[in-house]
Amino acid sequence: PATVRRNLGITFAPVERRRVDATIRIPGAFELQPRARREYRMNLPGRVQLLVDQYQSVEPGDVLFRFESPDWPELQHEIITGEQLIASAGAEIEVAVAALAEAETRIGVMRGRLTELARADFKRADLEAEAAELEASLPRLRAQQRQAETTLENAKRTLEHALHRASTVTGLTEEELEALDEHDGIVEPTYRAIAWIDVVALDAGVVELLAVTDGAFAAATDLVLSTVDPDAVRFRAAALQADLPRLQQIAGARIVPPPTPGLDLADGVAADVAIGLEAHPEERTMTVLATPADARPWIRPGVSAFLEIVVESTGGYALAIPRAAIVRDGLTHVFFRRDPKDANKAIRVEADLGVSDGRWVAINSGIALNDEIVLH
Repeated sequence: PATVRRNLGITFAPVERRRVDATIRIPGAFELQPRARREYRMNLPGRVQLLVDQYQSVEPGDVLFRFESPDWPELQHEIITGEQLIASAGAEIEVAVAALAEAETRIGVMRGRLTELARADFKRADLEAEAAELEASLPRLRAQQRQAETTLENAKRTLEHALHRASTVTGLTEEELEALDEHDGIVEPTYRAIAWIDVVALDAGVVELLAVTDGAFAAATDLVLSTVDPDAVRFRAAALQADLPRLQQIAGARIVPPPTPGLDLADGVAADVAIGLEAHPEERTMTVLATPADARPWIRPGVSAFLEIVVESTGGYALAIPRAAIVRDGLTHVFFRRDPKDANKAIRVEADLGVSDGRWVAINSGIALNDEIVLH
């Protein structure tokens, strides 16, 4: 009865149609993908204040740590200097434009007077000399205007460079740094009010490592902490070199957990398979990498499992049961089939064994597709 089955830990597995003869089972383990880990380092030297703990889950935008750097005021000063240079260059341009316009106006007035005097047959040598002097000064005044415009462009580039450096350090955009905000009743650009620089998470993940202690002084480029994406995993297995010709024609692949109490034997996940570059001549094996298509609770870095690769073959499907359901009775291999007419009974069947892939074994007779087999 059900109570006895629970007390004894009896479990059942359904008969499946599988291509046992075309399945290659390879042991291996899960590992993090190369891009699953992200490091957060210091952009400037400073004192660090940690705001997360190891193994804490974080989301994009969460503040991981903040730091106070003695170099940050220098960056702020560079921005202020750039703003002052722009303002000064703008004033110089206004002065140069006004001087040029004044000289051109005076020249126009003098030429008009000289024209009127010429009609009256009257000459003014002093006016002509002054007009000629003003005309000679026009190239200099235009050059001064161009020089002021060049100074303005240089000042703008200085400010852009300073803002870019500040943006890299703070993680804020240049527009956000220049945006006006009210701090303690004073309206000023955001960058002027920053004393502690916050470092936020760029991706979702779990804090893997804290490389510094809270309150420590870290140098520029020092590692502060790292996060990992626990879902960004892949499966690394070691296949026999003799199976290399068969692995060239992969029809499908699944990653399945080892026989574990509480896990469904058929709880596998489809995977994309690629042959790795590494081979081990002493062990006669080669690396096979597989990326699971879905997540499972048992898929975690370091967990062992098996990769089942179905290759192209002339053999068809066969009725198969788990290899663990086969027991020995003397020299005979037997299994127990659940009675289709009475779920509380099991029928002893001598196993007519076919090919096996190490986990599943084909049964040539004595079972049907809808049968259940005693597993544990």
